[in-house]
Amino acid sequence: MSPSTSPRFFTEREVARHSTKDSCWVLLGTRVYDVTTFLRMHPGGEALIRSRAGKDLTRVMEGPPHRHSPNARRWLEQYYIGELDQESGAEETLRVRRKASEQAEEKSAEKTSKMEDEDENSPYKLCSSVDLDKDLVDWRKPLAWQVGNLREKYDAWVHQPVDRPIRLFGNPLMEAATKTSWYWVPVVWLPIVFYLGWHCYTTLAQGNTRIELTSDFSVPIPKHVFPVLFMMGWFLWTFIEYCIHRFVFHMKPPAHNYYLITLHFLLHGQHHKSPYDGSRLVFPPGLASIVVSLFYMSLCKTLPETLGTSVFVGGLCGYVVYDMIHYYLHYGSPKRGSYLYSLKAYHVKHHFEHQRSGFGITTTFWDHPFNTVIPDEKF
Repeated sequence: MSPSTSPRFFTEREVARHSTKDSCWVLLGTRVYDVTTFLRMHPGGEALIRSRAGKDLTRVMEGPPHRHSPNARRWLEQYYIGELDQESGAEETLRVRRKASEQAEEKSAEKTSKMEDEDENSPYKLCSSVDLDKDLVDWRKPLAWQVGNLREKYDAWVHQPVDRPIRLFGNPLMEAATKTSWYWVPVVWLPIVFYLGWHCYTTLAQGNTRIELTSDFSVPIPKHVFPVLFMMGWFLWTFIEYCIHRFVFHMKPPAHNYYLITLHFLLHGQHHKSPYDGSRLVFPPGLASIVVSLFYMSLCKTLPETLGTSVFVGGLCGYVVYDMIHYYLHYGSPKRGSYLYSLKAYHVKHHFEHQRSGFGITTTFWDHPFNTVIPDEKF
């Protein structure tokens, strides 16, 4: 609802009727919110919100078990649709209020229609409209070239998430190159994992692979070592995952550097600004191939080729699992009490409240030695 539009009024009975997965409303005091589109995204699961449909969430928002952050409250405001009529019995009052709000909405719609007619053929129409008077960027235009101008305001702005699509570039081909459906990750990389994994295992099975400790002494590497090398690679990936997320994706670009701010936004900032943009939750294979190639070359320079490739295969498999888990943490509904449920809650806290900690995605292991664990809430 636009801030300039007069609020609609609803009776308690009307609000209570919207308690299904197809239409779910909640209250915060007297404010009414339609959270239907958020059901799938909610960290606590769809059932948790539906069990509180039509009810006041004021105490729930304060916790326990979880105190919702200012960003979570700001996020909720995107679903605001009107006010609870506290004089439900006064039908005439309700009718008058509704008529006034409908007239205001018609005027607002006419104004919006005129603006849309002026820009009907623009590619920027793919983005939802926002209150341009309050936002720091123009959402009708590509954001990639705007964010660098935010300077010292960028860090705070990018960490205030919104539920709307982002258009990075005006050029359709460039824009399409920044989007990847989740299934392309296993389609592109798993065949390589299977092929190289089988190649390494059969090579080791021939019994010709040895590690030379000195010029006169070497140790044979049997095929039974392959699973150990594979898991070493997977474990190594979890460390790389942590380092990239913390030191690259969460670098804080200097406020005066337009290009670094733009680069940060393209790499990761856009994901924090719009965390539920399903087309940008996994790495495009082209971009990922750069990191994958560097990982492979580093291992093969450090270890004998077969051993290095065996470790690489484990790391590449770890990367695929990482991207799949990351997508699931945003759009999946893990069972309450499961490992993925705790990971989802942990990752959502990273997005909405603790952006400078909680960098582990597939595991929180590395957050402990580097002292970046998200603290438990205390009431």
